[in-house]
Amino acid sequence: MSPAHAVSLDVIIFGGGAAGLWLLDELRRGDYRSLLLEAGDLGAGQTIASQGIIHGGLKYSLGGLLTPSARAVRDMPLIWRRCLARERRPDLSSTRVRAEYCHLWQTRAISSRVAMVGARAGLRITPARLDPPARPEPLRGCPGVVARLDEQVLEPESLLADLADQHEERILRIDAEHGVEFDIRSPGKVRLIRLINPETGEPMDLFPRRIVLTAGIGNATLRRAMGLAGRRMQKRPLHMVLARGELPALNGHCVDGLHTRATITTTRDYADRPIWQVGGQIAEDGVKMDGKALIRHARTELQAILPGVSLEGIEWATYRVDRAEAATRGGLRPVNARAVREGNVISAWPSKMVLIPQLARRVMRLLPEPAGFEPPAEEQLIDWPRATVAIPPWEENLPWSTDA
Repeated sequence: MSPAHAVSLDVIIFGGGAAGLWLLDELRRGDYRSLLLEAGDLGAGQTIASQGIIHGGLKYSLGGLLTPSARAVRDMPLIWRRCLARERRPDLSSTRVRAEYCHLWQTRAISSRVAMVGARAGLRITPARLDPPARPEPLRGCPGVVARLDEQVLEPESLLADLADQHEERILRIDAEHGVEFDIRSPGKVRLIRLINPETGEPMDLFPRRIVLTAGIGNATLRRAMGLAGRRMQKRPLHMVLARGELPALNGHCVDGLHTRATITTTRDYADRPIWQVGGQIAEDGVKMDGKALIRHARTELQAILPGVSLEGIEWATYRVDRAEAATRGGLRPVNARAVREGNVISAWPSKMVLIPQLARRVMRLLPEPAGFEPPAEEQLIDWPRATVAIPPWEENLPWSTDA
């Protein structure tokens, strides 16, 4: 093997989901010499499987109180909206927006309290109650309150591609099993990372001042490799439902009482067929069900909450995804994004996609000023393979079925 190229860097990021790519943009604008390393496809796992809703906090404040979770996200939609409008960085003007707003509806004919919750809770985005003629077609038959909620819905695949295209030369695909070695002086104190080019076999030694882990579930494996304890992270499983066929466009939340009974987002597959992603309580209930049982459950629920929508001839599939979160006492949902520094390693979890800007700010506060290293020479990186964006779950080889 030829001698390894030696490269000094301010920051190395492990993990090419939306959080890692957003952070890479922040670092490069701050003159940090940085690289992002990805062992699989960009966004594989959490980002590509997400529903893409930029939450404004209402779903966390259905009791009319400004909960800590709602407080954490209430300012985030404006940041995302400005990025999409090219008014601030990162520039997300090429990201496809599935919908400019969502709908919120109830299945029982009760008071309009839900339409007042957002304002009373102090949220930036509040629901506007819709009279029957102004309701979208799928919700015309709903007996309860229907409101419009200005939460944008993004296409995760497009978001990943938009961020990656702006920094392609600093995003490297690595062989996590055979092509990465760590020189560790003590737990969390990494002196160098040796990479082996997956295509040429050439080595490269990276000397980072800081390492940031944004690999989701993969953070646990990386932390062990760097001598760090695993107790910092927890997993929250979901079993999502997909529906494909002649379905109307619908994006929003059905709420009953103080919980989200179902969250539905709509996209189209590569064959231009409408696709529903169904989450919320349905996806949480489905964790203990197999695919067939979950599809039966989801169909029953959807018929109950959308009485005017026909589900005849619709194809169904399911997929599982684990959300990686910072560990909390009792396994409760984290309120905020979390970044923890141990040695020169920073472990980071956004908790929710909408909190990625908050996570980036927290990581940046844990970094020293850039050292002004020379960037890696072009010849050192030009032969490295680049990671590509993951395909969405509905484009994978899933067992679709019309059997309800």
